[in-house]
Amino acid sequence: MKAPAQLVVQDRKSGASYPLDVPLDSTSSTSFVVLPRRPEAQTLTVLDNRTGKTYEVPIQDGTIKATDFQKIKESAGASGLRLYDPAYQNTAVARSTICEIDGDKGILRYRGYPIEELAEKSNFLEVSYLLIYGELPTKEQFNVWQNQVMRHTFIHTRAQELMKSFNYDAHPMCGMFISSMAAMSTFHPEANPALAGNEIYKKDIKTRNKQIIRLLGKVPTVAASCYRHRIGRPFNSPRNDLSYTENFLYMMDYLSERQYKPNAKLAKALDVLFILHADHELNCSTAAMRHIGSSLVDPYSAISGAASALYGPLHGGANEAVLRMLEDIGSVDQVAGFLEEVKQRKRKLMGFGHRVYKNYDPRAKIIRRIAYEVFDICGKEPLIEVAIELERLALQDDFFKSKKLYPNVDFYSGLIYKAMGFPTDFFPVLFAIPRVAGWLAHWVESLEDPDAKIWRPRQVYVGETKRSYLPMDSREGTGKIITGTDSHPFSKRSQVASFVKTV
Repeated sequence: MKAPAQLVVQDRKSGASYPLDVPLDSTSSTSFVVLPRRPEAQTLTVLDNRTGKTYEVPIQDGTIKATDFQKIKESAGASGLRLYDPAYQNTAVARSTICEIDGDKGILRYRGYPIEELAEKSNFLEVSYLLIYGELPTKEQFNVWQNQVMRHTFIHTRAQELMKSFNYDAHPMCGMFISSMAAMSTFHPEANPALAGNEIYKKDIKTRNKQIIRLLGKVPTVAASCYRHRIGRPFNSPRNDLSYTENFLYMMDYLSERQYKPNAKLAKALDVLFILHADHELNCSTAAMRHIGSSLVDPYSAISGAASALYGPLHGGANEAVLRMLEDIGSVDQVAGFLEEVKQRKRKLMGFGHRVYKNYDPRAKIIRRIAYEVFDICGKEPLIEVAIELERLALQDDFFKSKKLYPNVDFYSGLIYKAMGFPTDFFPVLFAIPRVAGWLAHWVESLEDPDAKIWRPRQVYVGETKRSYLPMDSREGTGKIITGTDSHPFSKRSQVASFVKTV
């Protein structure tokens, strides 16, 4: 292979020279475009090698508009360029003032306030107000806010009947919580854009606030009812003289004890966990909330959709996966062997790494401390020793350090919930309760965004070109059945029975 030739560009004024490598290829010609550099200009210069044209694209807040690339065309009348980014790995779809994450430095802030300070000094309802309305409330504002939310904790008796109609073993998240949140919209026709007007939430702030208060108040009641239904106990009515998390624990656990009140330290630990889970920028479920909300649907339907996204094992179900992994490891002496199998791609390491964080998740540090506070009250969770050893060995291993795999918020939260007595399949519900505040904050922000439009991503079509329809008898193929499913054991009898088939 021939070495590349070298051209030299020389600045006559300064005498500086710049060598340029040119591949020796007789089948193609090489041309050069010299572009003046303007350090003060916040632009990106793009050279289209197909046409030789250059384009200048403005840069704002470290981003460029995808629509600016539509003007880059191979020929007149052709479609402009689109940006292909599966899973939104490097695409910003909103300008937001709610949540700031610096993944390289391990920083998380709500409206500018470090998560560490809020977890130590604030409470969940105050943080909810901050996320939704942009500032920490004054004492008077908070008292009114707290009273409004706690007065809306009761749910309609018909909603209770709906929840009681679920099968006894219905999943508390997938079956009950998501369905119940969607059904709540039917009890408030004045909040339905189809009945009250398409832009009701853009124009009527009071109606918007009413639904925010209703949702924050009723979500713990719905969640507690899901739990009570699973264990076959009657639903408890809310108590407005308790704090937000105390009331939630009361509705879950109260039987018939006199002057029953949940443990204050456990309620505080849960409150901190709620703060840590309240928002996390445009994660999968929050993006779903904005996507669904962009159609101007009611917030109950949007939250049901967001909760469905949260339920997935790669999102809100991750802490459950961590717990299963630790149970599978079993004991401290098995950790080293497990990590070796992870490096050999034989096993998966759950609770480590994050799409955004390339450093220690700041929430994980706080949760680790809370874990021991909960263990002091409820007793030590045996799997904590496995978790500590797993973290210690992974953080010492160059393989995991090179990939910047650090514990995330899911690594310890499942252990805390397990120690507090929550069933494993209830973990996603515990995640959803506080995340409703973040979902609502993003919903409000998107409604007030002057650039907001209905979300409609584009695709790159790579399928068949135009084809003609063929009658069934003329079609070629293997005839292999590709719609096969596993049959229920009860169907075996029907499979061997005789009957007249109908066409």
